[in-house]
Amino acid sequence: MSIGSAPPPRDAADMDEARRALRGGAAVVLPNPAPLTYVVAATRPRAVNEAKARPSGQPVALWAHHAGTRHAVTARTALDAAGIALAGRLLAEEHLTLLLPLRAGARWPDWLAPACKDGWVLLFGARWQPLAPLLDEHPVLYVSSANRTGGPPAATPAEALAVFPATVPVLRPPHPADDPADGPARRATTTVTLHPDGRMSLHRHGAQDQPFPDPDAYLTDLRARYAPSPT
Repeated sequence: MSIGSAPPPRDAADMDEARRALRGGAAVVLPNPAPLTYVVAATRPRAVNEAKARPSGQPVALWAHHAGTRHAVTARTALDAAGIALAGRLLAEEHLTLLLPLRAGARWPDWLAPACKDGWVLLFGARWQPLAPLLDEHPVLYVSSANRTGGPPAATPAEALAVFPATVPVLRPPHPADDPADGPARRATTTVTLHPDGRMSLHRHGAQDQPFPDPDAYLTDLRARYAPSPT
């Protein structure tokens, strides 16, 4: 290769390569179901931030894909039982990112601290079944949108390979039909704040609220679909 020439193109990683990287503490770029973009995840928050070329101590989201981890977090929030149940459904079914209020005076394990800031904890909820064998090895994972600082999140393997360094594997879609290049436009997850009194507010626009004309329309739809069943 001549001096100044571009490096040769690299291929997306398979599941075994992604598994080895996560086990070794490295960051991995992972696909998500439509209409979501890729994310970057690691067992160490520092690895996520370094992959994104941002300060190593910046807060990151905790990937609440594991029931035990999710319950350990929600038990430390200021939500009541109904709010905790709603948070679980919004994470598991709506695949939202949630900001949840922490209970005043609550003590939390060291692994939760990187996802906490100013009395709130940030949780990412998507659990795509093709990734379950990989995710289940790591009940505690940190996650963020698959972008380098200042850039848009990657929607395809090619976009991720173009912006992340060779030290960060990019997992190819598990099945050819899952290639996001063949589907509609994708976005990062919508972030919703769930308040102690049960109110919801939109913190960041994203894939889930994109089809709606404004935040209020999306939140109205969300409340209607996730309202408690009458007893």
